[in-house]
Amino acid sequence: MLFEGTPFELDRLMLIRILMSVVLIAVMVLAFRSPRLVPRGLQNVAEYGLVFVKEQICDEVLGKESGKKFFPLIASIFFAVLFLNFSSIIPFLNISSNARIGMPLVLAVVAYVTFNYVGIKKYGFLKYMRSSIVVPNVPPALHVLLIPIEFISTFVLRPFTLTVRLMANMLAGHIMLVLFFSATQFFLFDAVTWMKVFSPFSLLAGFGFTLFEILVVFLQAYVFALLTAVYIGLAQHADSH
Repeated sequence: MLFEGTPFELDRLMLIRILMSVVLIAVMVLAFRSPRLVPRGLQNVAEYGLVFVKEQICDEVLGKESGKKFFPLIASIFFAVLFLNFSSIIPFLNISSNARIGMPLVLAVVAYVTFNYVGIKKYGFLKYMRSSIVVPNVPPALHVLLIPIEFISTFVLRPFTLTVRLMANMLAGHIMLVLFFSATQFFLFDAVTWMKVFSPFSLLAGFGFTLFEILVVFLQAYVFALLTAVYIGLAQHADSH
């Protein structure tokens, strides 16, 4: 749509991604530009979201000390996923930019680099790798089977599942909404007369699934941030495998 044929070309999804990022920044700036001791309005909503991330994710999974340290990262991931997902239910946008693999992959790489950095910094590279992939107190012969499984599980599947879970859920939701509302349009304007009776049902199904999609928007942000915290916690305690 913009700068076509250049390294900076932007399609519709990229423009939606930029728009929702600007909205997120604007919301946070407006919420905390003149903070009050007793929050009201937008500040109250933003603080509730931050407190939720701090208490229900960071403190719950990592403990208060580590939770405070990683709170900025996990909160950034939570709100980035949340706001990028919101565009899936906004009229005329109608799709989350997380429905394409680019942004989920970037967020997964951030989480991947973070938890590995935490583990390597605490234990050193060799001890961290050994603690992560070697299961203690099992017969030596089983290590031939378990070490590859643990390596793939820890260092391959974690970023892969973070990426695919977010992308697949948002893409599936988009496809379902398109199907319901496209069916409504078809029944109303293109179908033969007797089929128009089905249009209210497809319209109601579309609205119902929109409400479900709102739940998915929050749930996917929570799950991505929660798993990031879990992986950081596992890296911090890799020696207690």
